[in-house]
Formats: sequence, C-alpha cells, structure tokens
Amino acid sequence: MKLRFTKKTFLFKRPSGTSRGILKEKHSWFIEIWNATNPKIIGFGECSIIPGLSPEYISIEQYEKKLKELSANPTIDISEWPSIKFGLECALRDLENGGKRIYFKNDFVKGTLKLPINGLVWMGDENFMREQIEQKLREGFRTIKMKIGAIDFDTEIKLLKSIRSRYNKNQITLRVDANGAFSPEETKEKLTILNQLDIHSIEQPIKQGQWSKMRELCEQTPLPIALDEELIGINRRLEKVKLLDTIQPQYIILKPSLHGGISGTQEWIELAEERNISWWITSALESNIGLDAICQLAAEYQNPLPQGLGTGSLYVNNIKNDLIVEQGYIYKTRKNS
Repeated sequence: MKLRFTKKTFLFKRPSGTSRGILKEKHSWFIEIWNATNPKIIGFGECSIIPGLSPEYISIEQYEKKLKELSANPTIDISEWPSIKFGLECALRDLENGGKRIYFKNDFVKGTLKLPINGLVWMGDENFMREQIEQKLREGFRTIKMKIGAIDFDTEIKLLKSIRSRYNKNQITLRVDANGAFSPEETKEKLTILNQLDIHSIEQPIKQGQWSKMRELCEQTPLPIALDEELIGINRRLEKVKLLDTIQPQYIILKPSLHGGISGTQEWIELAEERNISWWITSALESNIGLDAICQLAAEYQNPLPQGLGTGSLYVNNIKNDLIVEQGYIYKTRKNS
C-alpha cells in the first residue's frame, strides 16, 4: 500500500468568530492511498485541524512530520492524532469501495436520504449575529444553533428573545454553544435565564476538565447540557466510560476529527447509547470532502436529531462535490450504485 499527502488552505468567505478567535483561513491535509498493483484506484481522506482546539496540532512542521512518518509506515500508532486517524480511516474505506468517495454504503450515498441539520450562527457583534439569524430563518432552517460567550450575555439573550417572539419551540428549535465561556459560579443563573426561552440544549457551558463541577451542573440544570470539548483527548475506552459515568450528561456532541476518527466516534456512540445519553454529530470546519464522509457516517444511525453538518458553504475555494443544503436538510444529488 502506498500513501501520500498534500496540504490545502481554505479561505473563509467571511472571517468566522470561534472560541479560538477569528478564523480567516484553515488548513487541511489530504491523504491518498493506493495499492501498487492497481494504482488507478485511489482512496481519499481529509485531515482537518483547528489550531488551539485540535489536541495533536502544534505547528505545520510538527503535523507534517507525523504525516511523513505515516507515509513511510501506514501502520504506526495514530490513536492520539484523531484528525489524522479520521483522514486515514476515510481513505482506507474509500479505497475499499473503489475510490468513489464512498465511505459507507447507505441511503445517504444513494441520494435517497436527507439528514436534518442545524443552521449555525457564528460569534460576532450584534448586527452580524442578527443578520445570520435572519438568513438562516429565510433559508428554511428549523433548528438554529447560536454560539454565545463572545458578546455580553444580555445582548445574546436579546437576540434569542427576538427569535422566540416570532417562533415558539414547536416552530424553531434553539441550541446554544458556550464553548466553555461561563464560570461555574455564574452558570446556574444563566442556565435558568436560558431555560425561560425554551432552549433545547447548551453545549459546554464551562471549560472542560472540571468533571465534578460539570456533573453537578448536569444533575441540577433546568436545561439539557451537551458535552463537546470535554471529549477531546479522551481516546481510550476506559477513559470514555469513566467520563460518561462521572458526568452523566444529557447529550454528547461528536466531531470525528477531534473525537477519535470514525472508529472513535462509533465507540462514543455505543457507550452513550448504553447509558441512554443522546448524541449528534457535527463537522469541525472540514472541506466538502470531510463533510461528505461525516454525513455518510451520521447516516449509518437512525438518529432523528438535527446534526451539525451545515458548514459546507464557508469557503471561497471549497472542493466541489454533490452535497446540497436546502430547507434545513443536507443530501446528495448523485446516485451511486
């Protein structure tokens, strides 16, 4: 088996505010795998990182050193490199299925299944966030996820109230993502205020690593709590069991590039379902290549919750494919055999 990688930098159409600052560009590395006996069939996978969030990423030089090691020996241990693990697992699955960007053979790939998704509202000033909300509503999204913690809480509440004044919880589902922005001391009061607006759930209200405080919040919260960053760096099965049993969250949110690739995500789902913990899958700023693979993974499960897979239109130089986002759903136009 042969392996090579290439780097591509994606440029945001508009700088996007995250908990890791304002992003104007994002790097991905693409793994290609083929067998020497049949070099025309090539498996393709994306290794996508977010600086400051991807635990394995320190620098381009350090990251590419690991990729070169993998190129020389595709069997090396990459369990602590979830983004590379995701790219490699995708490439191997693609190779096995004929190099047609088919990672799972399911109805999504055939173009007969549409996945419900949330519309994402990025951090920014009040006008920018309001503009995004209006756009998502016009586009037909019925679940809106708003990142909070960037501007003052009262303004964020005002924005949420503006939606609720027009749409009740049966018409529009509201999710919020705090990215660990709240202190433990203020969180209970803020959760109470948010709950009055019929918020579906809040992601990561406090910074990860505070298991006892997070458990207490999950026990007492009026508003369901979803773990996100909390799962990063927890790669071994026993560690996952310990985290879930200790914190006992209402939801977990899974990003394959951050949470152990395809196999690591599947293990999280298995353990969560054993404990009656609900989940959904989101992309982590992958290009359309990685996003397509994550959609195919999500389609393996009969999960009615809207997934977080609406990031395909972020870049001016995204790789074209057959993914379509329409009326709050993502689907494929091409029918694969």
